[in-house]
Amino acid sequence: MKVLVIGSGGREHAICWALNKSKKVDKIYCSPGNAGTDKIAINAKIDVSNFRNLEKFIKKERIDLVIVGPEKPLVNGIVDFLEKKKIKVFGPNKYSSQLEGSKTFTKKICDKYNIPTAKFKIIKNKDNLSKILEIFSLPIVVKADGLAAGKGVYICYHEKDLRIAINEIFKGKFGLAKKVLVEEYLDGEEMSFFIISDGKTFKVFGTAQDHKKVGEGDIGPNTGGMGSYSPSRLENKILEKKILSKIIQPTLRALKDKNNKFKGFLYAGLMIVKNEPYLIEYNVRMGDPECQTILPRLKTDFFEIINSCTNNNLAKIDIKWSSKKSLCIVLCAKGYPGNYKSLNHIKNLKKILTKKNEFIFHAGTKIKSKDVISNGGRVLNFTSLSESFKLSRDRVIRLIKKLNWKNGFFRKDIGFRVIDK
Repeated sequence: MKVLVIGSGGREHAICWALNKSKKVDKIYCSPGNAGTDKIAINAKIDVSNFRNLEKFIKKERIDLVIVGPEKPLVNGIVDFLEKKKIKVFGPNKYSSQLEGSKTFTKKICDKYNIPTAKFKIIKNKDNLSKILEIFSLPIVVKADGLAAGKGVYICYHEKDLRIAINEIFKGKFGLAKKVLVEEYLDGEEMSFFIISDGKTFKVFGTAQDHKKVGEGDIGPNTGGMGSYSPSRLENKILEKKILSKIIQPTLRALKDKNNKFKGFLYAGLMIVKNEPYLIEYNVRMGDPECQTILPRLKTDFFEIINSCTNNNLAKIDIKWSSKKSLCIVLCAKGYPGNYKSLNHIKNLKKILTKKNEFIFHAGTKIKSKDVISNGGRVLNFTSLSESFKLSRDRVIRLIKKLNWKNGFFRKDIGFRVIDK
């Protein structure tokens, strides 16, 4: 079968890599792809925001299945469009994608279906500051309502921080935001929890812990993700049962009550407080870089899982996992998540020989005159699968040091909660 993967990041490279292992996949396309996907797929230079052109390409190449990686095309309704054209596609429709596209949409579901989450207030202009301080005590969490690539979140410890956060969001730092979400601060430990659903059946699709802050020790501004490890150290059957019964199932029921079935990956960003789960936010796709740690642990054919979802028979698939520990570190361009330079050559990449269970997933890269150059803030993802998180991290750091890319930086403490304590 021919499969088209939409996206250009480390997540999409990992998806292409997983598909490439399947004997049932004959050809992989990736649009727009990157320098890594170019080695295992055909990078198609299509404007994926132009759905009609995308449809023409799919029909011309006789593609059997489309997998949508990033959130933006999902929120913009790519699944609805392709399904109307009788094209098989994996991902949630536009209505379901509001779970990520609108934080207020999700909060209203939490309110109606008693899903545990932080207390919140939606504000529509920056003049509401005094009201916020009457309702919440510092620290306060402030979020842009809409897509912000994981970066539109502030934790405000002082009133001046709160003022700056609200002003920056309304001025358009993360795109046009007509509303701002203000939340109480929950003091706990974060956990990424994934399910996959065909609209009738859902199954757990791994856990991880992301490291959002740019600096070691979890300091500095938020990023798209500096690294992750899987499984989460918090993972256990009692907690999983609470997450499913209190958060996942009520959310799917809320969508069903609107005659809408969720099909795709659902990623619950959780805060675990005294062994109780609270929903922080939803994403309607695999996380990045969580995907790059979860897929190497997957033992079941990835294509068969996705294909079963598009055929509404996920119930027949037995998803099996490796017991090994997976850890990923993201190599970023200096200056990220602020101003950074792109188009820098990554000279030593060809010299690095990965061993078994070591992977380099490309993110912000492209090919220029047969050379790999940087093309984004998060450039490369180094992942290792081994018997312990410490060994995985040691192996990843060894690979990054071998690369010796002078224009990049990375966090050396990814997994510190499970390794260094």
